[in-house]
Amino acid sequence: MSEPKKVLQARDLKRYYSVKPDAFAPRIDLKALDGVSFDLEAGKTLAVVGESGCGKSTLARLLTFIEPPTAGGMSLVGQDIDFENKRQIKSLRKQVQMIFQDPYGSLNPRKTVAAILGESLKINTSLNAEERHERVIAMLEKVGLRAEHARRYPHMFSGGQRQRIAIARALMLKPALVVCDEPVSALDISIQAQVLNLLMDLQEELNTAYVFISHGLSVVELIADEVLVMYLGRPVEQGSRDAIFDDPQHPYTRALLASTPFVDPTRRAERVALKGELPSPLHPPGGCAFHQRCPVAMDICAQSRPELIDQAGRKVACFRVEQQSPR
Repeated sequence: MSEPKKVLQARDLKRYYSVKPDAFAPRIDLKALDGVSFDLEAGKTLAVVGESGCGKSTLARLLTFIEPPTAGGMSLVGQDIDFENKRQIKSLRKQVQMIFQDPYGSLNPRKTVAAILGESLKINTSLNAEERHERVIAMLEKVGLRAEHARRYPHMFSGGQRQRIAIARALMLKPALVVCDEPVSALDISIQAQVLNLLMDLQEELNTAYVFISHGLSVVELIADEVLVMYLGRPVEQGSRDAIFDDPQHPYTRALLASTPFVDPTRRAERVALKGELPSPLHPPGGCAFHQRCPVAMDICAQSRPELIDQAGRKVACFRVEQQSPR
């Protein structure tokens, strides 16, 4: 039996921005992303979750080559990426596509659906006009739309239909990786499940890998294979979906799950109250970044930063969990 194909490998990815907190202050580094590592196989989904400001969108910009990392490295479809090599980046862009949060703002209102979907084929392939049109119609049918929809403009569709068009555009070149940035958060609850089921069906058919960015854990539970929980630019817990949802270890993961509504009463966690607000990434607290809000913080949490270590079948960055684990 052959080993699963690794589509993406990220190693200690960091992205820092040099900023001035105010007009008279010296420049400091804002650590938007501060050490993220993971492997992603073909046909699998990694969900990245956390509050606003945790680094999810920064990670998405690195994975889609919009920005280079400050440090760390990436490998895509077996190629180590040199962000200074513009020719390599241009070649690999075809292997990575993105589905944006807002289906209203991500589609050009002046172009028909056929033109929107056919544009990437026109740029990246040698197909003639008739072949491109056939490919567009076939993809529209895959996402549950009809051939006559190709002649229409984005404003003529509902939000759910527009997101189906955005999904079709992302998959036109059959990429190895699709980064989904909150792809259902702008949709009605009744439409979200339809779009998620469509994404999963297309993934099974095309064997595409997804990085699924979300703050909604109920959505993540449906689609994810692996979950990466982030807080203030760093991963705090990382493991399989079942491990994270059935037995969360980090206090922050427990708090996120406790604030997530589940229909099944057996899935409802005991309420975990978090103290205070998310700290400013310009002035993060010393030690563990979460210690000021953590209900089980110890003295060491304010003094030292915990590193990710293997615990109970996943990786956790927490002194309390490390202390309680069997030796």
